[in-house]
Amino acid sequence: MLVAQNISFNYEQPILKNVSLELKAGDTLAIMGVSGSGKSTLLHILSSFLRPKDGQVRILGEDIYQLPHEKLLALRRNEIGIIFQSHYLFAGFSAQENLEVAALLSGENIDSELLSLFGILDVMSQSIGTLSGGQQQRLSIARILTKKPKIIFADEPTGNLDRESAFGVMQLLFDYVKLTQSLLIFATHDPILAKKALYAYKLEQTTLNPI
Repeated sequence: MLVAQNISFNYEQPILKNVSLELKAGDTLAIMGVSGSGKSTLLHILSSFLRPKDGQVRILGEDIYQLPHEKLLALRRNEIGIIFQSHYLFAGFSAQENLEVAALLSGENIDSELLSLFGILDVMSQSIGTLSGGQQQRLSIARILTKKPKIIFADEPTGNLDRESAFGVMQLLFDYVKLTQSLLIFATHDPILAKKALYAYKLEQTTLNPI
């Protein structure tokens, strides 16, 4: 589903050097590393938003950095979901309205089973400001998953949550990946959370090493 070969990137100094990955449907991958080690840079490269200095990334068989711009946009819109640490929900809107915007943009219907799985079905009429931090993050993730992406990238998706809430949110993502046979790649500082993924790697001194 995703193959990265010999990815290298540098700013003023080398950040990544000859990083390679091969992942299939149903896989979950955690990437650890200290701040500045290159976790976000690697996610941006794998998700098509930052061209590597060297190397190749293939998603669903396509060399993404050789695709015409229109096809790359379609790949991002239809196959890739990106989850951030901040939820980026529309303040002043209800939970339902936030999902309706996402459904309109993706052309997909709101999945009530997904909302039930995430434990937010009964808060759809509430405004964003009345939801807890965990509810807001679950809603944010549900909004991304509304378009049914095949590959999900998450950059510290639970960094603003306490450990219990973080584990709950990540377990929902793991369950979703298993149910849909999609692929999840996430960055985290939490070694216990990383160990819950099928594969866990640490970025150190420009290389990706299994842990």
